[in-house]
Amino acid sequence: MKEVKIFISDSIGEVSASILEPPAMVAMMTLAHGAGAGMNHSFMVRLAETLGDLSIGTIRFNLPYMEQGKKRPDTPAVAHKAIERVIEYTLEHYPGIPLFVSGKSFGGRMTSQLLSKKTFDKVKAIIFYGFPLHPAGAPAIERAEHLQHIPIPMLFLQGTRDALSELNLITKVCATLPKAKLVSFEGADHSFKVKKNELIQELAEATQVFIQSI
Repeated sequence: MKEVKIFISDSIGEVSASILEPPAMVAMMTLAHGAGAGMNHSFMVRLAETLGDLSIGTIRFNLPYMEQGKKRPDTPAVAHKAIERVIEYTLEHYPGIPLFVSGKSFGGRMTSQLLSKKTFDKVKAIIFYGFPLHPAGAPAIERAEHLQHIPIPMLFLQGTRDALSELNLITKVCATLPKAKLVSFEGADHSFKVKKNELIQELAEATQVFIQSI
């Protein structure tokens, strides 16, 4: 594991990142955290380690608000800038490795918003670990409108009991996206827990299958 600081901008400063480079690496993946927990949350660490066992490298990083110890998430503009710079950093340091981008919940949504506005020629696809389609108890699909403007393949990994993404709604959304693939996990909530079990291995294996298909 390699710990680095990535400079975002004069106004934002820098953020921490943790890079895992497995031997015989087949792909590198940016991994943005959810709204309530940073890059060192156990879910993020275990997912990165399990992906590493499958020869997939990861660069986990804090968004600026988490780096600064704030509870309120960044505005989209700030989040987008940070994610953009992490993607650029990864492309600079791993130029010969296929690059995928991903995020847990809020991190995935912010990454997809960036990709709907800016094209990165060398980014192969985006992977969502629980796309937050709507607030809990308020089912809607407006948060997915920008996905229509993303030209690269998308993988949606969703729990069937995810309170932030009712399965029938995310299924309808994916049906409108020609390059989207939806994989559902029976009984899993937004944290990918089924009772006391966390489906880290299953998520990593689904990611591996998708990356191999690309």
